[in-house]
Amino acid sequence: MKLPSFFGSSKSLESKIELYFDKVNEAGLVFSRAMDIYLNQGVNDEYEDLVGRVTQVEEDGDDLRREIETQMTTHTLIPELREDVLSLIEQVDEVTNLYEAVVYSFYIQRPEIAAEYRDDFAELTKMVLKAAEAMVTAARAFFRDLTAVRDQVKKVQFYESEADKVTTRVERQIYASQLDLAHKMHLAQFLDRLDNIADTAEDIGDRLSILTIKRMI
Repeated sequence: MKLPSFFGSSKSLESKIELYFDKVNEAGLVFSRAMDIYLNQGVNDEYEDLVGRVTQVEEDGDDLRREIETQMTTHTLIPELREDVLSLIEQVDEVTNLYEAVVYSFYIQRPEIAAEYRDDFAELTKMVLKAAEAMVTAARAFFRDLTAVRDQVKKVQFYESEADKVTTRVERQIYASQLDLAHKMHLAQFLDRLDNIADTAEDIGDRLSILTIKRMI
């Protein structure tokens, strides 16, 4: 169901929102690459470079978000949904913040991940990224074609469920292992941090579903 553009004649605002979503996806790709490096090589020069890069992408995204908020607040654009859209943009920003936080947590705490669990951490990273990317696609669709939102939200829910399954399975294996309790808890903490990205993407997907219904009424 295509509706009149949110943006009216404001191509500048439309462009900034598109760029903002691009930044969220870019942060996800940097996060994914950082996880791959950590799981296979640990913290090295490339990982440190990626930490700096994800921070820069997050800061660029923040600048765009502030510009979007200012432009939407100072112009008479979509007044009936302005607050909802501003809230949505802020929620999406949380995913980028989580990407940065997770990468920094691995850099600072450097959890020891045994070889037998590395593929599981990689699989969880993959599911988390897919959930977040589907969320961004759903958010883009909300501004352009409401019929596409539902399918993308379903994908978010699927990947979030898969992430939960991986997290639960691996935590059970870890706590059944011979590792000391502190090590078990440390690894479980990092699994939960990764899984939280998918949980947040699902929360945003739920919000998008509500906003879509609201816009269609």
